[in-house]
Amino acid sequence: MMKIITLNSQTKQNLLENLLKRSTNDYGDYEKIVADIIENVKNRKEEAIFEYAQKFDSCHLTKETFQVTRAEIDAAYQEVDAQFIEVMRAAATNIRAYHEKQKRISWFDAKEDGTILGQKITPMEKVGVYVPGGKAAYPSTTLMNVIPAKVAGVPTIIMTTPANADGKVYPATLVAADIAGVDVIYKTGGAQAIAALAYGTEMIPKVDKIVGPGNIFVALAKRAVYGHVSIDSIAGPSEILVLADESATPRYVAADLLSQAEHDELASAILITTSKDLANQVSKEIEHFVEVLERKEIIQKSLKNYGYILIAPDMETAIEATNEIASEHLEILTKDPFGTMTKIRNAGAIFLGEYSSEPLGDYYAGPNHVLPTNGTAKFFSPLNVDDYVKKSSIISYSREALAKVHENIERFAREEGLTAHANSIHVRFEADE
Repeated sequence: MMKIITLNSQTKQNLLENLLKRSTNDYGDYEKIVADIIENVKNRKEEAIFEYAQKFDSCHLTKETFQVTRAEIDAAYQEVDAQFIEVMRAAATNIRAYHEKQKRISWFDAKEDGTILGQKITPMEKVGVYVPGGKAAYPSTTLMNVIPAKVAGVPTIIMTTPANADGKVYPATLVAADIAGVDVIYKTGGAQAIAALAYGTEMIPKVDKIVGPGNIFVALAKRAVYGHVSIDSIAGPSEILVLADESATPRYVAADLLSQAEHDELASAILITTSKDLANQVSKEIEHFVEVLERKEIIQKSLKNYGYILIAPDMETAIEATNEIASEHLEILTKDPFGTMTKIRNAGAIFLGEYSSEPLGDYYAGPNHVLPTNGTAKFFSPLNVDDYVKKSSIISYSREALAKVHENIERFAREEGLTAHANSIHVRFEADE
């Protein structure tokens, strides 16, 4: 079911090219549709949004039913299993505690010569959180997107999520939003929700940043509005890479690979190992698991297209390939996982040891599960508190401090041909001439 391949420069290149096929850049046919939706919402606001709700979700919305009420949230608590609510609260506690450690404070550095330099940290004023609905509803993602914003101190968090044909939002999503601290929720999804958050409507204020995953229409809409507002990233399909030696337990490795393959047909699951015996055993375990797992058809297509077992001649080669792939999730199942981890440069989240399975990070441990995909872990980081703040530079010089360096600044400005820049400094010392 999974392709077992000897790892070399050519097979690595073939794999990387295959994985890149999943990029949103390959969905240009949808861009015109998304552009039209965005323009329609900009011009017609709620009127357009309600039409799209009827068209795509068979949901009749009005201005009276567009915003989720407190009564709807309270009703959702009654519909969600009480034990699961407690699980979400426990997860939220862990997520909040982890992200509290990421907080930065403003700082100032004053010197005796009269110079003061610093950095002012300011939370964004309004953040929009997009949460998918229907079968793609993930309460965990609600927690992961909202809690860091709350920790950062964002005063207004606006959530959009589609309602079903009855005008109801997935109950667990509403409970998760309430636990996380969302301020207001509107019943809209798709590219129209992104447009509403980016440009504002009669009821939805324009936000400063939009975060949250979605389908190809959401991804393309986020890309289209980037620059007018900030976004977190263009999320690609889920992926996992397991780096293992002969000490790994084949059954665990197989189970972990399948934990991501079940997401969708474009999900990627890769094992890189130095052990041919482990490769064969994992392949057999996968075949057994697939027969009993519920999302069998999705898993089979995912593994057929983007599932690989790569046998490396040595751990150095395996690590090099791991860094090239730059996976969203990386599990290290070696004799010395912490030692191996020190050689990893590119990965979204790193899971060390056989009891640190990827779903631990998805739901409960605390680090954010919104991670860079499709090789972007080479230059992007997991969603974090810094994503919800702005940094302003602080500069203050006394006359005495500026007097020591004004000629240097003027010379720099004149060298660039910007004489007004030079003059702005020079006029302060005309009396000294």
